Amino acid sequence: MPRYQLLAIDIDGTLVNSRDELTPVVRDALRRAAVAGVRLVLATGRRYSRALPLVEPLGIEAPIVSAAGALIKDALDHRTLHQANFERADLVQALSVVAAHGCDAVLYTDSYAEGFDFYCPTLSVAEPTLAEYYELNPDCARVQSDLMANPPPGIFGGFAMGTRERMLELHAALQAAVPGKLYTHVLRSPKYRGFMCELAPAGATKWSGIRRLADDWNIPNEAICAVGDDVNDLPMVIEAGLGVAMGNAVEELKQAADRIAPDHDADGLAEVVRWILDEE
Repeated sequence: MPRYQLLAIDIDGTLVNSRDELTPVVRDALRRAAVAGVRLVLATGRRYSRALPLVEPLGIEAPIVSAAGALIKDALDHRTLHQANFERADLVQALSVVAAHGCDAVLYTDSYAEGFDFYCPTLSVAEPTLAEYYELNPDCARVQSDLMANPPPGIFGGFAMGTRERMLELHAALQAAVPGKLYTHVLRSPKYRGFMCELAPAGATKWSGIRRLADDWNIPNEAICAVGDDVNDLPMVIEAGLGVAMGNAVEELKQAADRIAPDHDADGLAEVVRWILDEE
């Protein structure tokens, strides 16, 4: 049995390259890891439906920790293994802060089987980066005009979108308004121009999702390798036995990591597999 029994992998900037490709080199490396007995987990800020197509090319079992840890699903049969939940009063208060900053919220729900991914108050928005998000995700929304005041049950995460400065201001306002009740961070997906202020219930992180799966498999922290590139990867990179930042990672993550791999356009994840399988 390899020293590292679980490999937790971010998607954007880690599993896929800058062209959103899962390269044959990375795919084959992950298959070698699985054959060697390493459990693979995709831990991503992506929605479940956007992460799912990357599991099939791998040809191996790999649960998906999606929405930055708030939803865990079995990619083979789409069973929900865990879903975080907001206290309704906390969510309503958070949405009032988002609205006061002149933003709409996009709210995630576990509705893959129903054919949509998120709720929004309208598809006609002035914020150009959010308009772009809707254009790039057609048929994924369910519109609810009173969403900001009356969110439906089952919301486990979401985001607002805009400039980096505006989202950092929103992040600070949310933390001040609902202290200790929310997990928020600001990042930009390479697929979109806008920055997202993502929000989830406190305690819902990629690491919390990974740890739930590891508990089921009796795998301790020191036998976990976690690899990522952005701020929402910090909890898992800090807590894992081997925390790896990609060469293209933000500086904050590089400072927290145990090792730095080549970047995602140089098949850096394949190098990580070589490390944990002692192939170097």
